[in-house]
Amino acid sequence: MNFRSLRNFCIYLGCLLLGLAHAGVASAASATAAGDANSANKVAPARPRIGLVLSGGGARGYAHLGVLQVLEKMHIPIDYVAATSMGAVVGGLYASGLSVDELDRILTETNLSDIAFDRNDRAELPQFQREDDYQYPIGLSAGYGDGKLKLPKGLVQGNNLLTLLQNWTPQLPANISFDKLPTPFRAVATDLGTGAEVILSQGSLPRAIRASMAVPGLFAPLKLDGRTLVDGGLVQNLPVSLARSMGADIIIAVNIATDLQDPATLDSPTAVAQQMVTILIQQNVKHEIETLKKNDVLIEPNLGDLSFADFSRGKDGVKAGYDAAERQSAKLAALALPPQQWKEYLASRSNGPVLAPNTHIDEIQISSNGRVPAAVVRRALDVKEGDLYNPVALNKEVARLSTNGDFKSVTQELVPEDGRNVLKVDAEDKSWGPHFLLFGLGVSNSFNGRGDFNLQLGHRLPWMTQSGLEWRNDLVLGSKQASLHTELRQPIWNTVGLYVAPYAEYARRHIDLYFDEGTANSNTVPVTAYRVDTTKVGLDIGMPIGRLGELRTGVYYQWLEARPTYNFPQALAEVLPGVVFDSFHVKQPVIRTQLTVDQLDDPLFPRKGYYLSAVSNIAFGGAANSYNDAQGKALWAVSRGRNTLNLALEAAGTYGNESNEASGNGGLGFTLGGFQRLSAYAPDQFSGNYLLYGRMTYLRDMPDLNLPGLRNTVFGSSLEVGDVWQNKDAFASGPFKKSASMFMGGSSFLGPLYFGAAIAPRGVWNLYLQLGRVF
Repeated sequence: MNFRSLRNFCIYLGCLLLGLAHAGVASAASATAAGDANSANKVAPARPRIGLVLSGGGARGYAHLGVLQVLEKMHIPIDYVAATSMGAVVGGLYASGLSVDELDRILTETNLSDIAFDRNDRAELPQFQREDDYQYPIGLSAGYGDGKLKLPKGLVQGNNLLTLLQNWTPQLPANISFDKLPTPFRAVATDLGTGAEVILSQGSLPRAIRASMAVPGLFAPLKLDGRTLVDGGLVQNLPVSLARSMGADIIIAVNIATDLQDPATLDSPTAVAQQMVTILIQQNVKHEIETLKKNDVLIEPNLGDLSFADFSRGKDGVKAGYDAAERQSAKLAALALPPQQWKEYLASRSNGPVLAPNTHIDEIQISSNGRVPAAVVRRALDVKEGDLYNPVALNKEVARLSTNGDFKSVTQELVPEDGRNVLKVDAEDKSWGPHFLLFGLGVSNSFNGRGDFNLQLGHRLPWMTQSGLEWRNDLVLGSKQASLHTELRQPIWNTVGLYVAPYAEYARRHIDLYFDEGTANSNTVPVTAYRVDTTKVGLDIGMPIGRLGELRTGVYYQWLEARPTYNFPQALAEVLPGVVFDSFHVKQPVIRTQLTVDQLDDPLFPRKGYYLSAVSNIAFGGAANSYNDAQGKALWAVSRGRNTLNLALEAAGTYGNESNEASGNGGLGFTLGGFQRLSAYAPDQFSGNYLLYGRMTYLRDMPDLNLPGLRNTVFGSSLEVGDVWQNKDAFASGPFKKSASMFMGGSSFLGPLYFGAAIAPRGVWNLYLQLGRVF
């Protein structure tokens, strides 16, 4: 290379280096300028996403509401909710857009005890159901079918809870993604068939909540999307990992699970089974708690002795949750939003999937999978295609169907399908039928070596035909009576509820007779007893009086025979007049009319309402020994606070055949004596053709007195007055027999139970133990 070439190369290299340097300076300047610009426009990092996890625990779940109150007070947002069982109730309603204040109002103003346990207003039940729960106080649902005895899959079907949840979320379509709720939500349930965890993330929010809290053995399982679901607490009672999988950066977990009990206090198989379930729940809760991180918050309210089913103590639960959240306020404060961002957060919760205000029903689909025709369900609903969808009004109609005794549950939901709004009504038949069994038991003991008992069995076979034919049987087996009543009930006009009822009945009862009523007391031995056999065959027409009661009238033919079980020799008749007891017979056609009005809130210990029964039997055969009779009973109950006053009145008599008034029924038609019938005296100690009786009873609720096997414990006292007479001219003439008593009582599994003492003039007294209401 010559000198000139070398010089040109050096010039070229210099120019290149100079260009690169210039470019570097420009690039650095540009970078600096860009950096300055980025610094000027720098965005603050996004806040952490918060997941709220609410565990199951029944009535203890009121604590979740207290926690939410603290979170709202501190302006802490919730981005995701994952919940189980009762936590799903509170969390699901909050996720639907309800404010904490609204939640507080609806939860604390609603008697969730009645809702959770499907307790209906008794006055709204059909009359035949009120008759059955009065006559058969043992609250055991049982049936027979497919060659075996059956029981319901849960003590509670959960109809009222599902209806209430629908009423609280009427704006939600029935097929939505829970991610589109104002706060994304997940509920946990358990597949009863596989034991697998089921995450409910779409569909009907009320159904998802109901499935999540289907406590095995208490709430009936819920069928959803082809699976049978029960309480999610069995697999994940505190779903921390679920909330994290939804996108939560920080978890606020609220654990309200029931503590384990001292094994020494487990005094029944049920208590042991509950302890086993609690152990399983605690194990999965412990695993989830171990996944919590340093920045997560665990809140465990101190709920003391607040039990799973103690919904009456909701305010105690709310306070416990509030106090527990307050104790974590230092850690929670780091998650609070500034005022403006909090307003924006609240505003965002008003957005979500809603039905249009004037949504019309385009199609109605009725599903009835049992013996009741779908047409019957359709007639019971006052809604048609083209009507506006009103879930609250529709739920009232569905509730009437649910409580008429034909179905396990009846549900409704509006489902958008292919641009049409389809109302789907699902009427599910009782799984423990088609034969249904009823039970009652009565035991009376006066601690004087004498006592009586009754066993009652009922059988119902509804919907034998598409027209609604029902077969009803009632059997009583007792120490002093036995009877069998069988009848068919055939509806004749569905629109008004009329029915025709052919029936047959046979009854035998023993009535004690006493020599000298003037000196009779509870220990007096009867001089004889009459055995009275009665056979009836008849036909009635029944008509409901709205939901007040029923009027039933018809005709029957009666064969009655009465004979003493012990008699004196005829030769003593001249020496001791009146000690020879005659047998007698009655054969007569009778027109019978019965009015029943039952508006009591409870057939065992009524706190409010009234009851009226009036029966008239008019013989028209013209036989010499025919007789007419009438009987009326009334009860009125009123309460204030824990105090209840019951007033009862009863009157009865024969009439219309003056020549036979003392012999037509042998003076055995009506009796007094025994528990709540002049309690100081023996059962049926006084008998005659005419009766008048009154009773005033005071009851004091004793909620703090827990007696084994009893609920709704009461202390009571009563004043009674009454008598019986053989002749009409003596009716209501004094002096009346009197009795006063004091007792302790309560509702047991077998019916009402009373233990008390009664006194009457002339030193008459009686101790009694009474189970049931049959004497």
